[in-house]
Amino acid sequence: MYDQIREDTLFIILYSMVTAMALMSSCYMLLRRANAFAPDITSPVRLRRWTAVFFASAALSHFWYMPIFFHTSMEDIMMTDLTGGLLDSMTIFPSAIIVMLNMLQDRRRPLWPIALMIAPFVAGGVFSVATLSYALIPMLYVYMLLLGVCLVIYMVRATKQYGHWLRNNYADLEHKDVWQSFVVLAFILLLFVFYAFISQGPLSQYALQVFDIVLIGYFLWRVETLSDLSIPVNDTAEEMPTTEKVEDNDLSLSTCNRPALPPGMSKNIGLLLQQRCIDTQLYLQHDMTLAQLAKSIGTNRLYLSQYFSSQDMNYNTYINDLRINHFVGLYREALDTQRSFTIQQLALESGYRSYSTFSDVIRRKTGKSVRAWMKELGEP
Repeated sequence: MYDQIREDTLFIILYSMVTAMALMSSCYMLLRRANAFAPDITSPVRLRRWTAVFFASAALSHFWYMPIFFHTSMEDIMMTDLTGGLLDSMTIFPSAIIVMLNMLQDRRRPLWPIALMIAPFVAGGVFSVATLSYALIPMLYVYMLLLGVCLVIYMVRATKQYGHWLRNNYADLEHKDVWQSFVVLAFILLLFVFYAFISQGPLSQYALQVFDIVLIGYFLWRVETLSDLSIPVNDTAEEMPTTEKVEDNDLSLSTCNRPALPPGMSKNIGLLLQQRCIDTQLYLQHDMTLAQLAKSIGTNRLYLSQYFSSQDMNYNTYINDLRINHFVGLYREALDTQRSFTIQQLALESGYRSYSTFSDVIRRKTGKSVRAWMKELGEP
């Protein structure tokens, strides 16, 4: 296989292009503060740095396999191949996992479990290099496959929890959802199965280069279009007078573990929401967070979140229900006055940044398209 690759000029050009692409992407993530692809979005700094590490690892991975293009001795080729696999297990694999975990911004996850997961693969790689043998490689492939399956299961669960967190704290989900990370992880797993167990010919090497291009492109797009959801330390509000002190910045508590609202506070919060959110149409503000609404009505976000839970809803549902009612009101008014309008225009006037976001909300709430939903409203 390696003899064919050495003589394949097209592959060498593709290999060099992917190396340069990964290296330039790493420099871009580290050196450019503003987004080139989405200038209006501020990406998480921690995510950008770890993505730069991943891109650098991908570039280095190509560098330490390059000697294979020049070696003719089978022993030298084996040493380069095994050493490359060992270095990959210490760099590119863990950095890819860390990048995907950092896309979930509900909390900062510890990194030591990743080192623990990778340790057996590193130990097997060290043994293979020391003995210059492929004997352990099939077992290491099986281990990586099992590890990938476990990661997919974990990501499904973590992404679901992250979705709940988003809906509990943000009115608009645009540029915040990361369900694609699960799809990417599943795609990585399928490619690994293809590479390790199905094909070892030149075609698999081409497939790996194409996959690298797709993965680099995806991470660039995802990082550039993912909003930084970290809550500033000073984004707090005075608490309503109570006999119990509650930490305002503790958003990690599950609903069932949060302290119950003090007596009478539920009614007070309801009145404040009516006066300072509904009557003032504050819900039309773009990207308003739970913390900002809590500050606006004079309570803290923990109590406000508890209030929504007591009403069998979350923050996202509350805001979007108000916006949909606002849309219906504008629609009825336009019909009564025979004013010309478009659905897109009314959606923007109802607090949505785009028609696609409005459409997603309607489909999620009613299970219908906007057009089908509006027919039920009596669209002419």
